[in-house]
Amino acid sequence: MRREDVTPDLSKLAFEFFFWFSRFEFALKENDYLKSLVDGARAEPGWAKFIDRWHPKYVLSEEAYRLLTSPPDRQIVLSRQLKWSPVGLADCASDLARVVRLVKTVRNNLFHGGKHGGAGWDDSKRTVGLLKDSIAILEQLADLAGFQSDYRQYY
Repeated sequence: MRREDVTPDLSKLAFEFFFWFSRFEFALKENDYLKSLVDGARAEPGWAKFIDRWHPKYVLSEEAYRLLTSPPDRQIVLSRQLKWSPVGLADCASDLARVVRLVKTVRNNLFHGGKHGGAGWDDSKRTVGLLKDSIAILEQLADLAGFQSDYRQYY
C-alpha cells in the first residue's frame, strides 16, 4: 500500500494493532510465558508455551473464524524473487496455534511493509478487517489467560 493511500483512520488502526500486539507480548513475558528460562537468555515471549497451556480451553470467536477463512498470505522467496504464499498451518496442532500464527503474520506483514503484488494487499478494506479482527483476538486471548491487568495496563 502506498503512503498516500493510508488514511488517518487506517493509520490509527495500524497503531492500535501494534500497541495491543506489543502489550500482549509484554503480558506473556510478565506471566512467565518466556521462550527460554536460561540465565542470560533474551526475554522473548513464549508463544508456544502459551498455546500449549491454553489450547484446550480456546474456542474460536467470530473474528478468529474470519481470520482462518480469509487468512493473510506471507511473503516468501522463490527463484530469487519475492512471491506470496498461503501461510502454512498443517503443522499447527490446534485452532489456537493456527489463529496465533495468522495474527503474527498480520503483524509481520504490516511491520515489514513494502508489500506489493499480493492479493488484497492494497485493499484497505481487507487490511482494516485483518487489523480489527486481530485486535479483537488479542483481547480475547488476554481474557482467556487472565492477563487483563498486564494487557490493559490496570495496576
